[in-house]
Amino acid sequence: QVQLVESGGGLVQAGGSLRLSCAASGRAFNGYFMGWFRQSPGKEREFVAAITWGGDNTYYTDSVKGRFTVSRDNSKNTLYLQMNSLKPEDTAVYYCAADVRPTPYFSPASYDYWGQGTQVTVSS
Repeated sequence: QVQLVESGGGLVQAGGSLRLSCAASGRAFNGYFMGWFRQSPGKEREFVAAITWGGDNTYYTDSVKGRFTVSRDNSKNTLYLQMNSLKPEDTAVYYCAADVRPTPYFSPASYDYWGQGTQVTVSS
């Protein structure tokens, strides 16, 4: 098992930046494929970004490409999401998720482990 704790959320103006972190504990972090998801009130949880076990490959939903960067530091058991050029529509609770082999990687149902979420609010 792995336990996940997100941090770094907050209130930011449109055009600003935030960096989210997801600290993992428990089973070896590099054994997990990691994802970031977000959920707004009244909407389903949606895929944002994902990264493979060693960090060699990354994946993004179209709406964040060129603005968000997912990365991981396996020596620190930590996942990151750098968010630049934030827009009001990015406002949501952001969750990190882990699974040994999520199939497909963009579906929330593919992940067994979740953090508690961190709120990101972007004002216009």
